[in-house]
Order: sequence, then C-alpha cells, then structure tokens
Amino acid sequence: MSEVIDKARLAGTALQTMNRLTSGQKNEALNRMAEALVAGRDAILEANAQDLARGRDNGTTPSLLDRLALNETRIAGIAEGLRQIAELPDPVGDLLESFERPNGLRIERVRVPLGVIGMIYEARPNVTVDAAGLCLKTGNAVVLRGGSAALHTNRRIVETLRAALAETDVPADALQLIEDASRASVDEMLKLNGLIDVIIPRGGASLIRTVVENATVPVIETGAGICHTYIDESADPDMASNIAFNAKVQRPSVCNAMETLLVHESFAAVHLRRIAERLLAANVELRGCPATLRLIPEAKPATDEDYATEYNDYILNVRIVSGLDEALDHIRRFGTMHSECIVTENKLHAERFLQEVDAAAVYHNASTRFTDGFEFGFGAEIGISTQKLHARGPMGLPALTSSKYRIYGSGQIRE
Repeated sequence: MSEVIDKARLAGTALQTMNRLTSGQKNEALNRMAEALVAGRDAILEANAQDLARGRDNGTTPSLLDRLALNETRIAGIAEGLRQIAELPDPVGDLLESFERPNGLRIERVRVPLGVIGMIYEARPNVTVDAAGLCLKTGNAVVLRGGSAALHTNRRIVETLRAALAETDVPADALQLIEDASRASVDEMLKLNGLIDVIIPRGGASLIRTVVENATVPVIETGAGICHTYIDESADPDMASNIAFNAKVQRPSVCNAMETLLVHESFAAVHLRRIAERLLAANVELRGCPATLRLIPEAKPATDEDYATEYNDYILNVRIVSGLDEALDHIRRFGTMHSECIVTENKLHAERFLQEVDAAAVYHNASTRFTDGFEFGFGAEIGISTQKLHARGPMGLPALTSSKYRIYGSGQIRE
C-alpha cells in the first residue's frame, strides 16, 4: 500500500472521532498545538536551517527563501494564529435555515465538515500549521503534501503537532503529512476519490494549473495573484505612493503583492517619478510601457509576457493609461481575479471600479496586501479562492464546511 493511500485511510478513520468532538475539545487541542510549537521552536528552527541551506545550494531565489524561512518571531506568530482560531466561533452545527412544510415536515440546514481535505502547497511552513488548525477546528481531517523545499521543516512541525494532539481528545491521525516528495504522490492524491473529499492547492500558477487540470477529486481553486493598483487622476499623491510601495515592497513573495502599477497619464506626468525613485531605492526592478520609459529611463521595456507574470519578487510592471476604461481593460486581460486596487478621490470612479472589476477582493484606497485571512479577522486562512463556486476570497472556517439537511417528521409518507 502506498504512503498516500495509507495516510488518507488513517485520516478517514479519524473522522469518526472528529464528528463526535465538541468545540471545547477542539479548542483545547488547538491551544496545546500552539504551546507545542513554541516549546519545540529550537528543533523546528534546526530543521528549517537544513531546508534553507539546501535551498541556497540549489539556487533558490531570495523571495522564495523568505517564504521558507522561520525564526522565533514567525513561529510565535504562527502559534498565535492557532490561538486565534481557537477563539473564533465554531461553524460546525450552525443552523443556516429552518422551515416547515405544509405536510408537517420540519426541515433544517446545518453546517457540517467537508471530510478529508487534501492540501497541496509549496515552500510555506506556515501553511502547514494554518491548514492543520483550520481543518481540525471545523471537524475535518487533513492530508498535507508540502513542497520538497520545506520537507525537513514540515516533518518536524507535524511531528510536534501530532505529539500535542496525542494528549488531547482530537485524534492525531486526523493530521497527516505525505513525505514522498516525488510528483507521483501528488498525482496519486489528485485521483484518490473515495478517500479524499476535496483538494485545495496553494502555490504558484503552475502548481494550481496542474491540480485543476489533472484532479478527479473535487478542487477548490486558490489562484495565482497578478494584482494591480490603479492610480487615478484624482489620487492623493502621498496616499498613492504609500499604497503602491506597500503593495509591492512590504512582502513581495506573497500572492497579494502588486505585480503591475497602472497610472493615469496626467498623474504620471507630475508624480510618477517620485514614486519610481522610492521603489528603485528599495531595489525594485521596474519594467514599463513606452510612456513609462520616457519618464523612468532606468526601467526596462515591459512585454505582454511580463504583464501576465506573477513575479513574487522585487520586480514591478508600470503602465501609463489614459484613464479608468483603459485600466479596467488591462485588468480584465491580465488579472487573475485575486486582488485589485484603485487609488482615487473620485467617488464615481471608485464605485465603478468596485462594481466592474471581477476579483475576489477589490480595494479603494488600501493596499492589496490586506487580502489575508488574518487581516480579515478569520484567524488564519487555508488559501485565497479565486473561483466563484463554494468559496471566494480568503478561506477561513466557514469555507471549510458544507451543509446537510436534517428532516424531522411524525410518520409522513409520500403519496
């Protein structure tokens, strides 16, 4: 029997216990997991150092190394995320609707767990913990398959979490890690109908495309983030500069970082140079349209391929546009329905942008970096869905549930 099948079956068996747990039992387990992470940070950091060393030897980019890297502060933050999940309301069992039929049948619709969730992701050790916490809080079991770049770190984290669970009422087998780093383990998970109920991919465009195109298990698609900020003619210059800088530089390796800055031509003529100098001083490589190159000679020419690329790095496209219509056309063509922003003092333009842009999160005068479960008050997220079915945007606890109908009768039969 393969590792994937064996661990998926163990997770499925654990569901029988998960279905009987109270919110208090699950919350106690989450808090124990948080304590264990902090107590075991030295061993986790040692494992993380092995992964970082291997990544540097293999030529991994600095931005991807940043995604992989842990330190005491990050571990403390990850543990705090578990505590916050424990404090959030448990959606399982929530009554969504209740009504009575003329024949006396009383019908209720309630939230229930999805089942066994397969999580496929890249070199983000925080995802290991966030996924475990969110899935267990919602009564699900989870089979994790992280990227090979974080294998030592993920193995140590899961060992730490399972040891903590062994001292609680939550079965440790509800949390599984696939250690086979080959492509074959991913392929097997994608076809494991009957043992895995849903697959959630989290990573770059290539990973997500592979999962969506090859899975027979249902998929909740979390999308790549080609995010835009459009600075309108009426934008406040200081606000525009701060939002653009934050959206690109605060953490460029994540999916809600800005990849293309669209600037109204009249605003650009007066203010773009100052914004560009700030970005250049932060070691951001600029790539621009011909109009941009005339104002910013340091920039390289931008191509359609650039506009369609999620860099996750200190690289930014800049395009000068004639107005809102051209900005909207560009976003429709190159956006990935993730996060888009308009900076403007024109309320009509703001409302039109918020109405017409088809994305999971649309901002007026705020950085796209806020598209995040923690920032939305969800405690953590298992991903940011860019699809339109089941869930969209940062996926917190309710997104990891389904529903079922409970029907109460008094002997009714159908004529």
